[in-house]
Amino acid sequence: MFAKSVMISKEKCFSIQSSESLQDALALLEKNQIDALPVLEDGLYKGILNRYLAYQAYYDSGLTKEDFLKKASLMDIVTRADIYLSIEDVFENSLIQLNDFPIIAVVEENQFLGLVTRYDTMNQFRSAFGMDKPGVRITFTSIEIEGRIARVGDIIQKFHESVISLVTFDESDKLLRRIVLKIEKRDNVQKFLKELDRSGFRVLHIKED
Repeated sequence: MFAKSVMISKEKCFSIQSSESLQDALALLEKNQIDALPVLEDGLYKGILNRYLAYQAYYDSGLTKEDFLKKASLMDIVTRADIYLSIEDVFENSLIQLNDFPIIAVVEENQFLGLVTRYDTMNQFRSAFGMDKPGVRITFTSIEIEGRIARVGDIIQKFHESVISLVTFDESDKLLRRIVLKIEKRDNVQKFLKELDRSGFRVLHIKED
């Protein structure tokens, strides 16, 4: 999955021009109850205005609110001008960039294309793990050799399981691969688990959610 798959297009984003005042920008944040917004100059990306960093700059200035808003320009507060995703960046990159920030811009040749938000990123991970659908989550390990994921597919097909999600984690230091599989709850779960065991998979945890 790529950034463009989860991006909010620029037409649907709140943004502000670099020529506007800091006061107007903060008012826009407050009106729409958002934490950050992109700053643009004729469509070119100039960075992000973040509410927290703006207030931090105000407190650090030692000025009154009125004097601060008079003296500080919008571009004094803008940050992350050189931190953004390209349209073809893999979606996972957004998780790293959004670790401590609410949004990240998607930019190509300095042109602002849209935003990826922390909220949407978390929703994608919820979807990847099938967290919003009821079922049985099975965590198991496999020796890291060719054909093991295909074997899981064979077992799934044999028992006609309906897969909600399947995620694998590389544990190459132990020559193991951890697999988290969520399937719809059916009466043959125990038979399915026994087949995994017979095929050399070690079941670590089973949870119905």
